[in-house]
Order: sequence, then C-alpha cells, then structure tokens
Amino acid sequence: MNNWRENDSKSVWHPFTAVNMDTVNVPIVRGEGAWLLDADGKRYLDAISSWWVNLHGHCNPYIAKRVAEQVMKLEHVMFAGFTHEPAVELATRLLEKMPEQFTKVFYSDNGSTAVEVALKMSFQYWFNQGTPKRKVIALEDAYHGDTFGAMAVGGRGVFSKPFDPFLFEVEFIPTPVSGKESECLDRLSQLIEKEEVASFIYEPLVQGTAGMQVYSSAVLDKMISMCRDKGIVIIADEVMTGFGRTGSLFAMDQCEEKPDLIALSKGITGGFLPMGVTVCTEQMHQSFWSEGEEGKMKTFLHGHSYTANPLACAAGCASLDLMEKPETWESIRRIEQQHTKFALEAAELSGVAAVRHKGVILAIEYGTGSQTGYFNSLRDRLYDFFMERGIILRPLGNIIYIIPPYCITEDELNLVYSAIREFRI
Repeated sequence: MNNWRENDSKSVWHPFTAVNMDTVNVPIVRGEGAWLLDADGKRYLDAISSWWVNLHGHCNPYIAKRVAEQVMKLEHVMFAGFTHEPAVELATRLLEKMPEQFTKVFYSDNGSTAVEVALKMSFQYWFNQGTPKRKVIALEDAYHGDTFGAMAVGGRGVFSKPFDPFLFEVEFIPTPVSGKESECLDRLSQLIEKEEVASFIYEPLVQGTAGMQVYSSAVLDKMISMCRDKGIVIIADEVMTGFGRTGSLFAMDQCEEKPDLIALSKGITGGFLPMGVTVCTEQMHQSFWSEGEEGKMKTFLHGHSYTANPLACAAGCASLDLMEKPETWESIRRIEQQHTKFALEAAELSGVAAVRHKGVILAIEYGTGSQTGYFNSLRDRLYDFFMERGIILRPLGNIIYIIPPYCITEDELNLVYSAIREFRI
C-alpha cells in the first residue's frame, strides 16, 4: 500500500491512545539491533525493547533464520490431540532451567493469557479437591495484564475503572518496598488467618507498570513461606522479569522459596512472535488427574487457536540458544554495571526524586509535587523530549525507565544517559 501511512489514522485503533487527540503514529519500516528506522529515514534507539519484549535486538539474524526454516516446515497445527517438535523442545528446555518440581508447560498467546491460565488453574486446583476457594491476594499497584482475570488481580485505577463492577474481589496488600516490609507482612498475616485464600500472585522483585518498584528477595521469601504454610497456591508473574531482566534468568532464581505457577511471555521469543506460557509443578498438574469419568470432569478446559504455534516455539528455542551464550550474560553484566554507575549520578540530577535499579532495569522518577500517576502532566513532555532526540522511552507518568535489548552497546546506552542529563522539569 503506497498510502499506508495516511490510512493508519483512518483504519487502525492503537493501544493506550486517546481517540480525541490528533495522534500521528511513527511509521516504522525497519529494525536492526537496538535501532528502529522510520519511513522518513530517522533512527530511534529502542531503549525499552518495544514494551520489554526484545531481548537480542530487532531482526536478530539467528532467530530470523530459525523462524524462516520453520515457516517452510510447519506454520501451525492445532495443539489439542496433536504436537510438534518445536513445542516439545521449548517446554523441555524451559523446565531444564527450573527446579525439579516444575514439570509441565501450558502454552497460550501472551502475558495476560499466561496469567489468566495461572489464575484458572489455581481456582480449579481447589475445585477439583472439592474445597473451592475464591479469594486472591495481590500487591497494591500491581499490573498483570488487560484481560478480565488479569485486570482483577491488578491495582484498581484508571486502567480498570470502567470494568471494576465486573472484576472478582481481590485483597490487596502493600508492596514490600523499603520501609513497608512490616506493614506488608502484617497485612498478609491477617488475611491468610481469616480468609479462605485460593492464591497469592506477585511480580517478583520488580513491579513494572507501578514504576519499576523494587523490593527484596528476603521479604518475598517470607511472604511465600507464610502462604505455603496455609496451602495457598503461589503464582509468580515473570512476564516482565523473566529471561535475564533482573540479572538472573528468572527473578525466582534469586529467591529461596519458589512458586507453584509461573507466567512467562514478553521476551520468551526474543520479541519475534506472540507467546505466553504457564509453568506448573507436578503437584499442581496431578490435581487435574483422576480415574475414569471423574478424570474427564477434572480436565482443564482452556485453549487458544494459536496455542503452541510452531513459529513462535521456534523463535523461543532460538532465543534460548542466545540466552545460553556467555556473550549474552557478559552484555547483561555490562548493562548492569553501566546502570549502577549512572544511577548514582542520576540521583543528583535536578528534579529527580528517586532512582531505582535492578538488573538491566533502571527507573528515574521526577518529583512533581502531589500529582502522580499514569496521566501525570510531565509524561508528554518527557516522551516528546526523548523522541525528538531519537530515543524511545515511554514514560509511566513522571517516571522514565530503561530496559534495553542486550545487544545495546556502551556508546548507545551512553546516548540515553546523555539525553537524561539534558532534561529539565
């Protein structure tokens, strides 16, 4: 289409975009490494990995080759009653990287569905035992996706307000950031003593959309231990934190206590194709098994048309190949070190109220008085400032964050830091 740029505003409804604004969406035609190129030839440094999905760089040739090879073999087959090698390989390799109690991978399409699957599994776990429990505990300001179950366990606010009457009841406890650990643990203790709790869901170590709020593995271990003592199903939403983002392959690797269910997505295919997976323990899997007709009634009746798509599975296997290379972890460590050094400087910059850092994630919060939240007036200024300089940083209100692809060079990352130094409230 020669006029595809003009037809965008006529034909396409973009996510998280107000329809009363004359928004011009940047027409991207090509990607390479950490860069995106628009139709007018301008280059943009993708410092947030296109919503955190891109691990190894745009159009990574190794992953592209693996996907192209798979296209010529098998593009798709329904996954109920059928299987294929890429799905088995990816599931097997994921499980090999996890503690031995994790034995099954359930495929879906994205982060929201990976969370939906985990929630449904947790509810049916109790249903199958004849002791249905309905209460869920989650962290304040959490974000787990935009489908109904995922919204229900997310912090209530502007994202969920039109749908609040339709969401199931959830008990929210304070996120155990520094200074709130005791308050969080006390509230959790109260809830698990008096409520029939089905599950506890959390974003391990870093809450993404909440502004990259960081908390310790020690307090998370304590929370998980308290829930496990009560038999509560524990769900880790590693959609954002998985695949090296917190400095280890999975954030749970930094904890002694492990969950029962893990939701994965975003970086799982290296940013090439949509995919979500929910990983479960053998105990969880066995709760869906029984002899004869009773076993049929315990079936987990959930699926998607593109479950375990072979192309996405091939991309996932290729991305794991790259994650297993020493060079990838050398890049992760370098990014961590650069962030650590710049974080000290950023804390002293004019207008900066807080700096948070974990693994390859760096967040900078600007002080704007009492006004906070997603629609903070500083948001558009921040976005436009960096876009004018060819840097993609999509602010969370008055907070900017950097989660770069691992291929980003030292000089490219310094370009981002330099632009941050220039910004003034």
